[in-house]
Amino acid sequence: MRPERQDGTSGGGLLVPMAWMYAEYIADELLRSGDLIEPSTLEYRAGRDALALTVFLSDGGMPDALPSARMDELRLLTAYGAAWRGWVCERLDALEEPAGLGAGGADPDLALARAAWRWLEETELLAADLDAIGPPPWEPMGGEPDAEETAQVWTPAWQLGLPLGHLAIHLY
Repeated sequence: MRPERQDGTSGGGLLVPMAWMYAEYIADELLRSGDLIEPSTLEYRAGRDALALTVFLSDGGMPDALPSARMDELRLLTAYGAAWRGWVCERLDALEEPAGLGAGGADPDLALARAAWRWLEETELLAADLDAIGPPPWEPMGGEPDAEETAQVWTPAWQLGLPLGHLAIHLY
């Protein structure tokens, strides 16, 4: 909710990031309803932030519910192989910071979206290496490292969160 006036004379009231809070709520509901992962984990946060960014950046308003057409759009945006990262960067760059929004002069929704994106890009999580090709697990590896060690890689949080969010959308 924005103050009544946006010309800097509204008494310095705080701007409430309703659009971002809505996006986070929707993302959280989708992930919780899927019951895929414990909400206290970093992987859950990655999924919630990736979904919230997708909802926030694709949202033209704040509908009361997610119609099936909207869910189809979210499925397409989060699909494996989609250019989600580029889409997010384009959308964030395209959003202009409107002038005269109070003391900070910044849109609080956009600030939170950018902070979430920064966290998703800069944070790396240890995950299974789905691209690893090796001998079947029942064959000995010889002098190479343990199979469990080679089967994990450090990956940006968004690369874990996006498929998690996509699966949650399918299960909704």
